[in-house]
Amino acid sequence: MKKGILIGIAGASGSGKTLVAENIYRQLGSENVVIMEEDSYYRDLSDIPFDERVGRNFDHPDAFDHNLLSEHIRELLSGKTIAHPIYDYTTHSRKSETRTVGPHRIVVLEGILLLNEPALRDQMDIKVFIDTAPDICFIRRLRRDIEERGRDVNSVIKQYMETVRPMYLQFIEPSKRHADIIIPQGGKNRVAIDILTTKIKSLLHEMGAN
Repeated sequence: MKKGILIGIAGASGSGKTLVAENIYRQLGSENVVIMEEDSYYRDLSDIPFDERVGRNFDHPDAFDHNLLSEHIRELLSGKTIAHPIYDYTTHSRKSETRTVGPHRIVVLEGILLLNEPALRDQMDIKVFIDTAPDICFIRRLRRDIEERGRDVNSVIKQYMETVRPMYLQFIEPSKRHADIIIPQGGKNRVAIDILTTKIKSLLHEMGAN
């Protein structure tokens, strides 16, 4: 029996998905909400040489273990606890330790390709797409990858041109047709966030969880 609500938030890298998720978290309370990231479910590449890992396409659906993610979501929504993987972006591999995540009334799942995956879409109570201008997304990604992931400017630009932009056009942008709500301006769109949280509260009430 389903005991929780799943909110899926998709959109381009740098579109503002995380900020939207954090705003929901703040408005509805940490005791009710857990945030999960699709990025944590990148496939473990520790079995191949590092030089080969760096050249992989991390924006293609095959880069993710969506089967494991879907299984974990199903377990969380049924009231179970999961061993959430932890991904190391500097080595492109999963860490040996995991993070214990217990069941919550609201699971907010954010990632670039969530709405491209039927098995994940089918579990979502609300499907959200963050629609942000590509140049803004690129600037945010450039800053993040340099400051948080130890990348240099040239490597970020190369990856963006070779895989990030083509995969956005092929998989991510078309997936917004599956969204229930499309939010321009990301987490700074306060009106959209308020509408979204009001709908979540309504779903909780319908489940008798108020």
